[in-house]
Amino acid sequence: MAQEQSGHSDSRELGRQRSQSRFGRIARHGLASRPRIRLLVGLSGLLLFTLLCGGALAYYGTDTNLAVGYSPIQPIEFSHKLHAGDLGLDCRFCHFTVERSAFAALPSSEVCMKCHSKVRTDSVKLLAVRATFAENRPIQWVRVHNLPDFVYFDHSVHLSAGVGCSTCHGRIDQMQRVEQVQSLSMGWCIDCHRNPAPSLRSPSEVTQMNWHPATALFPAARVSRSGTGRTIDPPTHCSGCHR
Repeated sequence: MAQEQSGHSDSRELGRQRSQSRFGRIARHGLASRPRIRLLVGLSGLLLFTLLCGGALAYYGTDTNLAVGYSPIQPIEFSHKLHAGDLGLDCRFCHFTVERSAFAALPSSEVCMKCHSKVRTDSVKLLAVRATFAENRPIQWVRVHNLPDFVYFDHSVHLSAGVGCSTCHGRIDQMQRVEQVQSLSMGWCIDCHRNPAPSLRSPSEVTQMNWHPATALFPAARVSRSGTGRTIDPPTHCSGCHR
């Protein structure tokens, strides 16, 4: 009887020791895995943060958000609202190469002095103009609409097709200081090339700032301009703009 009780006691003690040993191994394993869990949580958090930052950059880091609204201070306080708006000066007077060249010339001091040798000759705002003219130096205008070097754009082609200044540059005649109003991104350009009709007007009206797409002359994307028979069919393939 005593031996039987002793056997039961030994069995219970052995079972208790095994349980403690098993729980000890579990506890030790749990303690050992905590750094791994922390590492996994940290890496997951870093991955999520990277994805969020990448998504934000992909959305906000575009020309629509970075370029639109760009309005640098110019070396001369020139008001397009006064000259192009109030006085009605034609865009081509200052940007005189725009109809025959890919590049729209920026006005030199000689161009400015065609008027200001007689108009407001004592204006303090024109000191820089008079100085550059006297010293035969160019005016260091800050470019606002600046396409990448790998993009080919020809102003003369667009104007001869009937794309007006305000389509890309906005209401310049209302700007005290020029700012960019369109993204000029590839997507924006391609959208117009695929459906140019809403942006086409008579070439004689390309500098009219108050022109609106609602008055567009052409109802279809591929159209022949009245009287010339010329087909307006802009390229949408890569080499059209990347040469």
